[in-house]
Amino acid sequence: MRTWREMRGFPIAVQLLLVNQLGVNTGFYLLIPYLATHLGENLGMSAAVVGIVLGVRNLSQQGLFIIGGSASDRLGARGVIIAGCALRTVGFALFALGDGLAVLLAASVLSGLAGALFNPAVRAYLAQEAGERKAEAFALFNVFATTGALIGPLLGSALLLVDFRTSALTAAGIFALLTVAQALVLPARKVEPSGNSGVLGDWREVLGNRAFLAFALAMVGMFTLENQLYLLLPDGAREATGWDGAAGIVFLVGTVANLALQLRITTGLKSRGDRARWIAAGLAVMGLAFLPPALSAGVVPVLAGTLLLYLGIMIASPFVMELIPRFGRAELTGTYFGIFYVVSGVAAALGNTAVGWAMDTGERGGHAWLPWVCCALFGLASAGGVAWLHRRGALPTQAEPVRARSNA
Repeated sequence: MRTWREMRGFPIAVQLLLVNQLGVNTGFYLLIPYLATHLGENLGMSAAVVGIVLGVRNLSQQGLFIIGGSASDRLGARGVIIAGCALRTVGFALFALGDGLAVLLAASVLSGLAGALFNPAVRAYLAQEAGERKAEAFALFNVFATTGALIGPLLGSALLLVDFRTSALTAAGIFALLTVAQALVLPARKVEPSGNSGVLGDWREVLGNRAFLAFALAMVGMFTLENQLYLLLPDGAREATGWDGAAGIVFLVGTVANLALQLRITTGLKSRGDRARWIAAGLAVMGLAFLPPALSAGVVPVLAGTLLLYLGIMIASPFVMELIPRFGRAELTGTYFGIFYVVSGVAAALGNTAVGWAMDTGERGGHAWLPWVCCALFGLASAGGVAWLHRRGALPTQAEPVRARSNA
């Protein structure tokens, strides 16, 4: 199988991080999709309290990505990855063992902080270890992540036949195994000083890179539309079929497409034109993916849109991850990833709010097409933003020295 052949061509550290992402997504999606039901139905919490617990977890992760990125640069990505996985082990175990609000809030904070630590650190480590094969490494990263996102809910639904605690302890066990594997296999790397007086100096340098910030904001479409794999598309599949299980078809279609096409797409496009053009093209495809369901109701348009959305993600995402470290110095790779996820995460949250408004407004007014068109506009606007930055020469190219872009 091509995926395994390509994987074996990377250093052992990269191979572990790929398997690590499979485990991370399996453990995460084994638990989190069922957490709200557990809190509301099993523990009898009100919708407001459930929202607080889930919101604290999300805020802890999204708001602290910058901490994880800086820690990766200052302390070394290896230690931050291990600490993040260990924290998520504790957090998920607390979800299993605690029923009180204080314990559940602590579990939410720990699991969110864990993601804030290891997400930017994993990407920084992968970018550094992959060398000139960053695009292929991140393509494989997507394959393993997507596979884990499919396995997790399937395993979680099976374990829920026992009870929620079994599911949560299984997820905690997965993260515990990953923590041990990372400690044993991931090699330590010398941490190069950034040259700044402290973390605030690192942040000022990255935040002063206007081209980078403009690119992060332009990527709002990618993150907003990726989130529709968990909101609008499953909802459309359920509406079209009248079957709650139809949402699983969305993930199955995407996983099969990702396994079959991701590496072929990335290796095929890598040598054909500048990366920024393919990022813009991928975003445009992601936007166009929402037109079939907008134009026609039914399960076929929804699945066609799902395929197009995954295709756009497969085109754009590896090159986005490859491009981010090129905006600045190698010593600040983690900080760039951390701030990228904070900026784009906040922007995407606003985008998701707009999509939610369009869903409610469309339902009340009998305009079922409205949220689909809204998503299409997000994708096309992001594609236009990246294309505009590329035409202005604001984006680094693969042949451009990294340090030359640090103050762009």
